[in-house]
Amino acid sequence: MIHQYDEPVYLISIVAKVLDIHPQTLRQYERENLVTPSRSNGRIRLYSQRDIDRIKLILRLTRELGVNLAGVDVILRLKENVDNMEQDIRDLKNELLRAKNSQTVSHDKALVTKKSIYEMIIFED
Repeated sequence: MIHQYDEPVYLISIVAKVLDIHPQTLRQYERENLVTPSRSNGRIRLYSQRDIDRIKLILRLTRELGVNLAGVDVILRLKENVDNMEQDIRDLKNELLRAKNSQTVSHDKALVTKKSIYEMIIFED
């Protein structure tokens, strides 16, 4: 059975075994708000594939690059901000493309296109 990327299905013991780390490490990452697994009705931690990929990134930063957990927190927040900005840029590019293709622009926006690279400004005395 194939699960969705964000679907919480993995128990803490499975994640710990797959990543070759102690379950206490996962609990510490949760205490530090680096990862937030879902909880079942019985309060059992359930991790998604997205959570596992995030933990892999945390492990790479700490083990290979020597970053402490405070640094990991900063890096993860910056990465999230960059990801959000990149999504905003993609959305704006798509909106611009739609506007250019439809030859109309919504009343609350202005579309400016340049005919050439060079522009001349003349100042009079």
